[in-house]
Amino acid sequence: MKNGLRVFLPALAVLLLSCLQGKTQSTLDSLLPVRGFCIAAPLPKDVDAFVKFINEELAPRKVNTLVLRVDFNYQFQRHPELRDSIALSSADVKKLVTACQSHQVAIIPQINLLGHQSWASKTNNLLKVYPQFDETPHVKMPEKYEWPNADGLYCKSYCPLHPEVHKLVFELMDEICDAFEAKAFHAGMDEVFYIGDDKCPRCGGRDKAELFAGEVRTLQYHLAQNGRRLWIWGDRLLDGKTTGLGMWEASFNNTHRAVDLIPKEVMICDWHYERADKTPVYFAMKGLNVITCPWRVPNLAVTQTEDMVNFRQQSTKEMKGNFQGMMQTVWSDAGSFLSGFYGNKKDNKGGDNTPWACFRAMYGKIATLN
Repeated sequence: MKNGLRVFLPALAVLLLSCLQGKTQSTLDSLLPVRGFCIAAPLPKDVDAFVKFINEELAPRKVNTLVLRVDFNYQFQRHPELRDSIALSSADVKKLVTACQSHQVAIIPQINLLGHQSWASKTNNLLKVYPQFDETPHVKMPEKYEWPNADGLYCKSYCPLHPEVHKLVFELMDEICDAFEAKAFHAGMDEVFYIGDDKCPRCGGRDKAELFAGEVRTLQYHLAQNGRRLWIWGDRLLDGKTTGLGMWEASFNNTHRAVDLIPKEVMICDWHYERADKTPVYFAMKGLNVITCPWRVPNLAVTQTEDMVNFRQQSTKEMKGNFQGMMQTVWSDAGSFLSGFYGNKKDNKGGDNTPWACFRAMYGKIATLN
């Protein structure tokens, strides 16, 4: 009998632990279906360190979604002319995919589309190689970038009505999604200041909201053909003037009306880094799925997490499912983040307003929800 107990009790303990873990997972999935982390895809030299981070930091915190801002940090086969000089190989990507799949983490690759085709004084690869796609070719890149400037230049955009742009864009999207074995694709589309420019022979005089919505529809419809879903940042769908959110977190060029013109399948990534604005409710009331995205203020991320849980719990059955969860964002390269995270570095004022402290705080809060 004693020998039987020695065998039975450990087996029972394993079974109970398995059931408890399953219940914990089920509880989290009910409270926050999306538990995300967004960062620039690592450079090849940082892949192994980032795989370690996935295994030892993301997985134990029950992160289930990893958005990797790839852009041209990949050795594209269909358009090798667009590769960065140092870029991830298919073997590098496979390491990331394997690590994520082992922990049931969905990878969503991002390439910035429409806007963010330049940064400061640098033109990014798409317009550098295909300058004919430029929405504002008359705006020349300065040797030294300053804001504000006479041209209103923040970042360049491609022309959404150029007859050749989408063939290339679709090929990039399809290849990167295939490489990362992804069921969704993030197109960025934030902070689009140049759209419907008066001097553009195709876009000039057109409704900017219609142009923005048209690009969203075009991308979503293409992805849907392969069973994939579009994710975008939400700022261009908010009225910056009426809300007081301003021209960065929201729109000053009337693209906000596109919120009523885009497919309901699109996932909205709603970012606010200084306040816990209640804009997820606005998106949910429009019938759109939304996640809240903090960056570097730990206390704010905790409040936003509490808000998201409350939105789900205090909503009608029709709206509850639109509140999808939380995603930590990181706006540096992966190597710099890992250095700050493992070194527990302080901000430039000696405080904890850093993305790694925010990540720890947000997922610390999420851990208490169980």
